[in-house]
Amino acid sequence: MEIQRISVLAITLSFIVWVVLILQKIECRDLESPKYTVVHSESDFEIRFYRETVWMSAPSDEISFEKATKDGFHSIVPGAGPLHSSAYFVGHYLPVKFQAGPPVPLPELHLKPDQWKSHCIAVRKFSGFARDNNIVKEAEKLAVSLSNGYAYSIAQYNFPFKFIGRVNEVWVDVNGSEKDGCKSNLLAAY
Repeated sequence: MEIQRISVLAITLSFIVWVVLILQKIECRDLESPKYTVVHSESDFEIRFYRETVWMSAPSDEISFEKATKDGFHSIVPGAGPLHSSAYFVGHYLPVKFQAGPPVPLPELHLKPDQWKSHCIAVRKFSGFARDNNIVKEAEKLAVSLSNGYAYSIAQYNFPFKFIGRVNEVWVDVNGSEKDGCKSNLLAAY
């Protein structure tokens, strides 16, 4: 009887793990992100060239990253990503089908399309949830890697209910162009 209970428990646990893995695969496949080209890579960061993109941005009066992202987009478009955040605004990448003609948002949401020109970004990936207590540490690590301290942004790529295998990034704009490999005085060290 005990062996039978253990077998049922093992089968149930295996099924739950299988469902979680399938859901994570589906989530990654369904997530549309801005296209980029990696122009330089180090062990702890990479330099990417992003083509022109359109984001939908919302202002936030919050100074807390967690509150700003929640108020700015998690409550409006729960789990749709990637989510990008800077001081006082939260941006949501618009899928390719909306790039040429962004939807018109309701005025009370205080949203506006935000067109980004092609540009270079230094990126440091980190896992777990992006929280007030860890984003500054990750940004400092990127600043050390770049041998300088600059304003940063945070990109999040997961639904809020995903707990395992989360992907976040710290972004720092890099002066440079794709033609010069995104090189600038900021990246003199590499």
